[in-house]
Amino acid sequence: MTFHCKNYDIAADRCKKLSGACVPARKGCVLEGRMAVSDELAERIRQINEATARRSLKETAGGASKQP
Repeated sequence: MTFHCKNYDIAADRCKKLSGACVPARKGCVLEGRMAVSDELAERIRQINEATARRSLKETAGGASKQP
Protein backbone atom coordinates (compact mmCIF):
# COMPACT_ATOMS: atom_id res chain seq x y z
CA MET A 1 0.00 0.00 0.00
CA THR A 2 1.43 3.35 -0.99
CA PHE A 3 0.18 6.64 0.36
CA HIS A 4 1.37 9.67 2.28
CA CYS A 5 -0.27 10.98 5.41
CA LYS A 6 0.99 13.71 7.72
CA ASN A 7 -0.48 11.80 10.68
CA TYR A 8 1.45 8.59 10.02
CA ASP A 9 4.37 8.00 12.40
CA ILE A 10 6.77 5.89 10.35
CA ALA A 11 9.02 4.99 13.29
CA ALA A 12 6.13 3.72 15.42
CA ASP A 13 3.99 2.45 12.49
CA ARG A 14 0.98 4.19 14.05
CA CYS A 15 -1.52 6.93 13.34
CA LYS A 16 -0.74 10.03 15.41
CA LYS A 17 -4.23 11.46 14.91
CA LEU A 18 -6.11 8.37 16.08
CA SER A 19 -3.42 7.09 18.49
CA GLY A 20 -3.57 3.58 17.12
CA ALA A 21 -2.92 1.33 14.20
CA CYS A 22 -2.77 2.99 10.81
CA VAL A 23 -5.78 1.71 8.88
CA PRO A 24 -6.38 4.01 5.92
CA ALA A 25 -9.97 5.21 5.46
CA ARG A 26 -11.19 4.17 8.93
CA LYS A 27 -13.51 6.50 10.83
CA GLY A 28 -11.60 9.62 11.84
CA CYS A 29 -8.87 9.10 9.24
CA VAL A 30 -8.16 12.04 6.95
CA LEU A 31 -8.52 9.61 4.04
CA GLU A 32 -12.01 8.46 5.10
CA GLY A 33 -14.33 8.64 2.09
CA ARG A 34 -11.52 9.71 -0.24
CA MET A 35 -10.38 6.33 -1.46
CA ALA A 36 -11.73 2.95 -2.47
CA VAL A 37 -10.87 0.11 -0.10
CA SER A 38 -10.48 -3.61 -0.67
CA ASP A 39 -12.87 -6.09 0.92
CA GLU A 40 -10.10 -7.10 3.33
CA LEU A 41 -9.50 -3.51 4.45
CA ALA A 42 -13.26 -2.86 4.72
CA GLU A 43 -13.54 -5.87 7.05
CA ARG A 44 -10.66 -4.60 9.19
CA ILE A 45 -12.31 -1.17 9.42
CA ARG A 46 -15.61 -2.82 10.42
CA GLN A 47 -13.86 -4.77 13.19
CA ILE A 48 -12.16 -1.62 14.52
CA ASN A 49 -15.45 0.29 14.48
CA GLU A 50 -17.22 -2.51 16.38
CA ALA A 51 -14.45 -2.65 18.99
CA THR A 52 -14.61 1.13 19.41
CA ALA A 53 -18.39 1.02 19.83
CA ARG A 54 -18.12 -1.74 22.47
CA ARG A 55 -15.49 0.28 24.34
CA SER A 56 -17.71 3.37 24.24
CA LEU A 57 -20.68 1.41 25.59
CA LYS A 58 -18.59 0.09 28.48
CA GLU A 59 -17.34 3.59 29.31
CA THR A 60 -20.88 4.99 29.15
CA ALA A 61 -22.26 2.20 31.33
CA GLY A 62 -19.40 2.63 33.79
CA GLY A 63 -19.90 6.38 33.95
CA ALA A 64 -23.65 6.05 34.44
CA SER A 65 -23.21 3.85 37.50
CA LYS A 66 -20.97 6.45 39.17
CA GLN A 67 -23.60 9.17 39.04
CA PRO A 68 -25.94 9.55 42.08
